[in-house]
Amino acid sequence: MNATEEFAPAVRSILDAAARRTVPADRVSVDGASLSDALTTADADERVPLIAEVKPTSPTTEGTRTEDPVDLARAMVDGGAAALSVLTEPEHFGGSVENLERVREAVDVPVLRKDFLLEPGHLDAVEADAALVIARFVDDVGEMVAAARERGFEPLVEVHSVAELETALDADATLVGVNNRDLASLTVDLGTFERVAAEAPDDVTLVAESGISTPADVRRMRAAGADGLLVGSAIMAGEPRESTEELVYA
Repeated sequence: MNATEEFAPAVRSILDAAARRTVPADRVSVDGASLSDALTTADADERVPLIAEVKPTSPTTEGTRTEDPVDLARAMVDGGAAALSVLTEPEHFGGSVENLERVREAVDVPVLRKDFLLEPGHLDAVEADAALVIARFVDDVGEMVAAARERGFEPLVEVHSVAELETALDADATLVGVNNRDLASLTVDLGTFERVAAEAPDDVTLVAESGISTPADVRRMRAAGADGLLVGSAIMAGEPRESTEELVYA
């Protein structure tokens, strides 16, 4: 991570909290389900390959969902979600590793751990099927990708630019998320995915992230080459099952 880069205050606070975390003593070992395969299966079933996110709150949304995360997760799966993303960041997103453990036990789809993981040891906090690696925030993307795979996680490497895409590809990433939100300013531009996807090789599975809230947004991202979409706020803002169905069958 470039320590001199200017980030929005909320992002800097999140990173500072992440840097203070205790690294677990024991390494996890997971026989994880494939997130990529789940997206492919949904597409073959003529469903939009959607990763629905259990996100109680965030710095860019108002209010907090207080329902049981397991109930929210089951509703999303009932609505057709191919996979789930569960926030485990506690201070700014209301997440926890306990939420992820409970959700993963309750559903039969792959579960992505979404958090701000800055070093390999941060992966050892909880078992999941996949783990988010944000290229902008780690010093060595290749090290994080390798560490995730060593533990049995499928790494989803998140990028925001063509330069970061190249970094992800150099790290042997095969599952790449393109975040439409600029994590330095928190602004959203769906054109980000379109620009980055145009430079991605065909053999990489691409996931469009952030700013996707309507069926029209879904169709736009799919037309630009999205093999999957990660949606949180738009689903959490409404009734999870109905909101998921609206996007899955866009």
